Amino acid sequence: MTALELSGRGLTSFPSLPPGVTRLDLYKNSLSTVPASLWEHTGLEVLNLATNRLSSLPPGISALSSVHTLDLAHNRFESLPDELGELAGLTEYLYVSDNRLTAFPPAWCRLGRLRYLGCTDNRLTALPSDLSGFSSLRELRLYRNELTALPESIGTLGALRELHLRGNRLTSLPASIGSLTELRQLDLRENLLETLPSSMARLSKLDKLDLRWNKHFREPAWLRDFEEAGCMVLR
Repeated sequence: MTALELSGRGLTSFPSLPPGVTRLDLYKNSLSTVPASLWEHTGLEVLNLATNRLSSLPPGISALSSVHTLDLAHNRFESLPDELGELAGLTEYLYVSDNRLTAFPPAWCRLGRLRYLGCTDNRLTALPSDLSGFSSLRELRLYRNELTALPESIGTLGALRELHLRGNRLTSLPASIGSLTELRQLDLRENLLETLPSSMARLSKLDKLDLRWNKHFREPAWLRDFEEAGCMVLR
């Protein structure tokens, strides 16, 4: 047995796992703890613990060196361990959305092979100052947090194709955002933006820009050029 599907079973205690499991799905149960015995299954590649009652995660998770997809969404985490940044095999997805996170650990920025990071619906007020470690990130979802600014290092995410920032408290964007030359979609809905940096005019691959519900937004002249080039601009 390599895949163990136990979603929606009403489990309140962690099951005993057979050896050799590479995919474990415990979505939508009532688990409140993760036993240390889980870290013995170092061959796990996919681990889904979403939609449970988890409020803490032991640092022993760093032993899961083969995990490429990790889903911790829809739980009760107020913080998560720095050791997540040691999961060198985490290449596909990291979901931590819909928790109670107030801080984004800088240690996570060591996940240099990660392609998708979902950290929506939390309580983040700031991002780490240096995001350059996320060199492979293609999609970053941070909507519905409490961010008031983005670090200049956002411009170092050279592989980024989608950036979702809806429902934060951003009043401006750093000029470095114009360096995201692979960006296709940028969602800025429901913020406090007044204008956009002129550097964004360099985003030649952008095909969707959503600016709705920024009450005091002043449209820059170059935005018309975006539309003429085929970019969908939603106001």
